[in-house]
Amino acid sequence: MSNRIALVVLLLAVTAACGSPSAGQGADLRGKVYVSSSVTEQGQPRAMVEGTRVELRFTDDGRLLARAGCNQMQGPVELDGGKLSVTDLGMTAMGCPKPELHQQDDWLSKLLGATPSWKLDGTNLVVSGSNAEIVLAPEQPATLEGTWTVNGLATRDAVSSVPAGVKVTITFKGGNMMVDTGCNMNGGEKPYQLDGQTIKAKLGPTTLKGCGPVDEVENAVRATFENGEATHEIDRATLSLTNASGAGLKLGK
Repeated sequence: MSNRIALVVLLLAVTAACGSPSAGQGADLRGKVYVSSSVTEQGQPRAMVEGTRVELRFTDDGRLLARAGCNQMQGPVELDGGKLSVTDLGMTAMGCPKPELHQQDDWLSKLLGATPSWKLDGTNLVVSGSNAEIVLAPEQPATLEGTWTVNGLATRDAVSSVPAGVKVTITFKGGNMMVDTGCNMNGGEKPYQLDGQTIKAKLGPTTLKGCGPVDEVENAVRATFENGEATHEIDRATLSLTNASGAGLKLGK
C-alpha cells in the first residue's frame, strides 16, 4: 500500500511540474528584457505602428517595465501560477506624435492589467490573454563595437540634451575610435584599449574653429577623455562614458 501511495505522490509532483510556470521559473525572468517577435489578436497578426515593438523588462526588484512604442508602463509584478499579475500599473503621460501610438499604449496597458497568462517556450516568453498573444525573444545586449550617437551631456548631477540639429557620433571598430562632429573632429581614427570598463584613448590635437552649437558637444567629448581614459557602461542600447570627475556623455545606437 505504501508503494502505491508513494507512486500517487510522485505522479502528482510530475503533473504539477509539467503545468503552469512556478514561482521559481518566474524568478528566471528577473533582470531580463524581452522584445516582441510576433503580436497576434483574434488569431490574426496585429498591425503595429511602423518601427515599434512591445518591450517587457523584468527588474531585479520585482517590477515590470513595459513599452509599446511611446509611453512607459510600470508596476510591481507577480508571476506565480502561470499568471502575470501587475498591481498598480502606472503609465507616463507623454504626448505621442501619432494617435496610433496612444492606441497601442492603451491596448498593451489593458492586456497587462487583465492578468494574462505567461509561459516560456524555449528562450521565448509568450504572454497571452484578451484574445491576444505576444511572443517575445530575449533582447540581445548591445556591444561597444559600432557607431553611437551622442544624445546627452552629463555632469555629476544631471544630464542635458544635445543642442537641436547637432549630430555627433563616436565609432568603435577594430581597436580604433573615431569621433565625428562635422566640425573640428571629423572622424580621424585613434587607437583605443579596453581595460575592463575603462576605455583608454588619446584624442590628440584638433582644429579649434568655432562651430556654433556643436562647440558644446565637442568640448564635452574632449572633457570626457581629458585624462586619456573614460569609464564605459552599456545599459541596453545606451552607452555612458564617464570621466574621473563624474562628467561625460550619453550615447545611443
